[in-house]
Amino acid sequence: MTVSTEGAAPVRPDAPTREAERPRPPSASGLRRALRSRGALLLLEAVVAFAAALALPLLARGFKLNPLNRIAQVSGLAAIQLRFVLLGLLCVAAVMLAMRLRGGRHFDLAARIAAAAIAGLAGGFVAAGAVVSLLGTPWPMFGLNGDSGRIVEWAHAVANGMPSGSPVYPPAPLYTLGYYAEWFHGGNTAYAFKDLQILGAAAFGPLVYLAWRMLLSPVRALAFGVVPAFALIDAYKPYSQTVLALLVPVLVAMVVALRRSGSESRRRLLLTGAGFGVLLGVLFLTYSGWFLWSAAGVFFAALLYFPWRTGPLKGAAFMGAALAAFLVVAGRYLMVMLSEGQTTKDYNFRFDNFTDPAYYLMWRTDMPGKVGDWPPPGEFGGVGLFALVTFVGLGVAIWLGIRKPLVVTIAAMFVSAWVMRMYIASHMYETQTVQLYTRTNNQLLYCGLILCALVAHLVSLRPAQRRTSGGGGASAAFPGREGAVIGALCALLLLLGTAASSMSDRYMPAQDGTYRILPYVSHTVRKQDGSCPKFAPHGVCSKDGDQSWLSYIR
Repeated sequence: MTVSTEGAAPVRPDAPTREAERPRPPSASGLRRALRSRGALLLLEAVVAFAAALALPLLARGFKLNPLNRIAQVSGLAAIQLRFVLLGLLCVAAVMLAMRLRGGRHFDLAARIAAAAIAGLAGGFVAAGAVVSLLGTPWPMFGLNGDSGRIVEWAHAVANGMPSGSPVYPPAPLYTLGYYAEWFHGGNTAYAFKDLQILGAAAFGPLVYLAWRMLLSPVRALAFGVVPAFALIDAYKPYSQTVLALLVPVLVAMVVALRRSGSESRRRLLLTGAGFGVLLGVLFLTYSGWFLWSAAGVFFAALLYFPWRTGPLKGAAFMGAALAAFLVVAGRYLMVMLSEGQTTKDYNFRFDNFTDPAYYLMWRTDMPGKVGDWPPPGEFGGVGLFALVTFVGLGVAIWLGIRKPLVVTIAAMFVSAWVMRMYIASHMYETQTVQLYTRTNNQLLYCGLILCALVAHLVSLRPAQRRTSGGGGASAAFPGREGAVIGALCALLLLLGTAASSMSDRYMPAQDGTYRILPYVSHTVRKQDGSCPKFAPHGVCSKDGDQSWLSYIR
């Protein structure tokens, strides 16, 4: 965003300086420029996004309904949707007012704030859905069963100075949960995990939006980054999917910075490289699996965009600073993964391990419920229209953006995950292990959706590029940018609200053989004071809660 200098006093380059002159307070125009600096505006976006993410969960706490009743669940989703739309429309209305007032001087600022707010509201929608599904119970989803129980147990151990039950499990979630429990729940990691499930879902939208802001403008970050990520949002273990949604833009931004490092000052490139190393280290400590699927593709992109001609020594310094910072943050855990991770085997065959390995467009989870013909039959050689669109989108994105690291890096990450998936699956019979290869579904889907979205991004840039280069013709009649921004915000608001409602409904408690069993179990686990949760079915609960879920897993 261009900073206005209207009203600022002209500065003569030959004006003498007086060292004895006392510093004067900053002028109003100087303060205005400081507030409109890139850093200040990004901070404003972050504050708005996170504040918006908390609004809906806080409002949902006051709902009076039985979360085990289906009519109540539908009413709860509608109540969240109503508040989401009203708050989102207020943001759009503010942008429209900014367009009309004072000659549209503050239009860009209003659009920036609205995009950040909608990203936060979308994450808050899913968090509010988790609040509704867990009304009346202090337990997290699934109580003390499965992954939830192990995480609660391991977090309690590390918070008390003991080793966790798995040295290869990412330590950041365990320490975060352990210390949060000490600060807010008297050390009760189980009750604390419920809070972090809700807060983690709420933070998903703002974090993903801010990560994509490293590469794209506000509305484009919302449209081409946040929207595809909502295919991944998860309230059960939100940190794993959040790391994937953040890792893609962070790695792309790092490749872009590597490409430019040949022309940067040494101090700047070292600081930038170290910053990326720290950020990647934190993500690695939070969930490391996505690094394995992405490694080959990112290595290819780094070689492709390394500044071989403009400054190879600077490029090496950039990568060295990034590696050093990464090792400082996550080196110890990396050594554990390289040593003990090699002997960790996954022998649990799940639903997706018995399906066509080339199908990745939808994950039915470990407890898929009633399933008919799977994968769903497609119109073209068994391939459905959605798959055709994503593959065509991948090809068109590469065609239009073959010289852009944004496109090439994401395409390389897609191919990398695909190759790793097939490599592990091809050895499944020989080793009788699965090594979580089906989790590449999420990366393949996310990268594919991003590439499809980037087609619209690249096409929309062409009229502006023609106008900039002085071209005429049809580009001169292209609709105004203000209308495009407002229209995009309206469409994105409805799209994100619909997607968030669907992902929230996925975790409404029910005993139906799907992931809805997770919050259902939470309502059947006896509380620590010996009483049952408020909405326990027929007022009955037990130490471990409903165990019918065991029949859903092979």
